[in-house]
Amino acid sequence: MRQRIARRLRDNPQLVLFLLAVFALGVGNGIFQTTYNNYLSDIFGIGATARGALEFPRELPGFLVALLAGALVFLAENRVAALAAAFTGLGMIGLGLIDARWGLMLLFTVVWSIGGHVEMPMRSAIAMSLGTQRQHGRRLGQTSAARVGANILGALLVWLVIDYVGNNWTITFTVGGLAAIVGALVYLRLRPVQGQRQRARFVVKRRYGLYYALCTLFGARKQVFLTFAPWVLVTVYGQPASTFAKLWIAASVLGVFFQQGLGDLIDRWGERRVLMADGMMLVLICLGYAFAGRLGLPHGWPVRMLYVCYVLDQLLFGVENARSAYLAKIAERPEDLSPSLSMGISLNHAVSMLVPFIGGKYVWDVFGYEWVFVGAAGLSVLTIIAAGRVRTPQRDREVEERGERAATDDLSTGG
Repeated sequence: MRQRIARRLRDNPQLVLFLLAVFALGVGNGIFQTTYNNYLSDIFGIGATARGALEFPRELPGFLVALLAGALVFLAENRVAALAAAFTGLGMIGLGLIDARWGLMLLFTVVWSIGGHVEMPMRSAIAMSLGTQRQHGRRLGQTSAARVGANILGALLVWLVIDYVGNNWTITFTVGGLAAIVGALVYLRLRPVQGQRQRARFVVKRRYGLYYALCTLFGARKQVFLTFAPWVLVTVYGQPASTFAKLWIAASVLGVFFQQGLGDLIDRWGERRVLMADGMMLVLICLGYAFAGRLGLPHGWPVRMLYVCYVLDQLLFGVENARSAYLAKIAERPEDLSPSLSMGISLNHAVSMLVPFIGGKYVWDVFGYEWVFVGAAGLSVLTIIAAGRVRTPQRDREVEERGERAATDDLSTGG
């Protein structure tokens, strides 16, 4: 086993460097995601409406990512990713050093967000460039596994700091920011893929319409999870930051194996089946968030049920790889890939900027948090319908070949 792993590392050093960069950024991401909501509640004491409104500036860079990435078209993907990682690190360090000043918190949150969102499409494009088309799912799965594996370390650091030092946001965010800067330095050592053409500055094509629709639906679903799922646990069930660290550790341990298996499943099953299964699971998870407290469960069990929903939802974020693999298979030209991935991120953020404000002000505060998740379940149903229309040229050829083989077998047996 050791010899086989050593041989793979020796034969593909670019993949190793790439996964190291992803891992370093994953540590910072694990720290940020497990502390940000508690940081806002502890330092600024905001409510659901303000928390939802804060998502607009936080997600604005995601909406603009196609323009931001297009403006950096003169740089190779690895250098864009390095610059983005540096922004992520500086944003986190800035959050750790300020006091309770709303304006500076917004500024450094946006800086962090610019880095995180610009790095997303670059990460997927680089991952798929390091394998053949039949390996896209595997490469994306390995990338996700490295990222969620790093979340274990990031969440563990949060757990230790919160439990033994207290809510020391300076230490927490500084450590996360330094990890992201390490990722930037490793990205700089990654060579551009040989033979890679200069990517297009901006791509919008009717051919990619279904991909855009899937990204838009994902944006709404994603933001409900990122904003309101932890907010339920914080404000309704009174969970501390260390709880989210433990949940992230659980999700990350499972995710190391789940994401690699999911990548192989995408290659084997095809994107359509994986995306439809994701939508079905999300319906159940959303209903769990909505009605766990109304099922008459014994004391303590509703919050345990939400723990399970949280972990499952975190794992299913890896299904984003199925959308990326689908786009790679229908892309007209290789240089369409990263700008089209960026456009997908922009579209999903166009929705995700509005969902928290509407969900917080007009749904949560008026009708109750349950109806936020009922609406998300409805969006998951639309995702199932849209995913059912996914078709790829490679998958269609495989189906035709299986049909031809079956017909030949019937003729040979006199059937």
